[in-house]
Amino acid sequence: MATSKPDIKALVGQMPDSDKPGETSKFTGPDPGKAEDIYAGILSGGRDSLLELIAVLRDPNDPSPKDFRAEYVLHGLAIYVGRPEKKQQRKMFAETLALQLGNPKVPIAVQEFLIRELQVAGGAEVVKALGKMLANEQLCEAAAQALIAIGDGAAKQLRSALSKAKGRCRVTIVQNLGVVRDASSARVLRKCLSDPNSDMRLAAAWALARIGDSGSVALLLKTADVEPGWERIKATQACLLLAENLAAKRKKRDAAKIYTHLRDSRTDPKERYVRDVAEKRLTAIG
Repeated sequence: MATSKPDIKALVGQMPDSDKPGETSKFTGPDPGKAEDIYAGILSGGRDSLLELIAVLRDPNDPSPKDFRAEYVLHGLAIYVGRPEKKQQRKMFAETLALQLGNPKVPIAVQEFLIRELQVAGGAEVVKALGKMLANEQLCEAAAQALIAIGDGAAKQLRSALSKAKGRCRVTIVQNLGVVRDASSARVLRKCLSDPNSDMRLAAAWALARIGDSGSVALLLKTADVEPGWERIKATQACLLLAENLAAKRKKRDAAKIYTHLRDSRTDPKERYVRDVAEKRLTAIG
């Protein structure tokens, strides 16, 4: 016997309505059991039902009256399919959302919302789709965060996207290569230390420090030896972080080179704290 197609709008409509203007906030969400019935009902319709739900998501930039219930349902679904026994439904859910990324018919703000849900429910099956969004100025940050949350395959996607990315996307990618400590990107990141953009230089310095790249010692010290100001402060912090990570890797000689340079070069009274930290760390590592 054929199963009837779920009525998506009716299922979404079962969610509690928002507070009326002027009302004291009272919304606490639906009854958990009822919510699970709604999620199960939508999933029973497979990919077509999910696409129907995605089609009614609101664009936050749309000036018309807002109805948050479709977004609430999709987020609830992202959590619901994360249960161990829902592996196949989670994969189908994630793949369906990922197929909408880059679709010109889907508003960019809605695509960003879908990426946020992939951060919750996505797995290895969506990393390539997310990687393609790293070149999109509006979606890059969300895509990078989703990839970091997924973990597997994130470094490869970030590394591949770096050569094509521009502007803020490029800075975001460099920062997140540091988050995942991608040692394979070290050589490219060293080149970024000479970028004309100070945000890029600082992002690369921090990433290399996080990675603990011993080949960057001289370059990071050079980056930090600039005129007093914000860049000098942040680059010096990166040098200290690099030294800490090198010491943790038992590369004490490289760490000592950083600490010695900072101790001897920070002669301004305003940088006394840097000298003090460097001196203490030199003593600590022997």
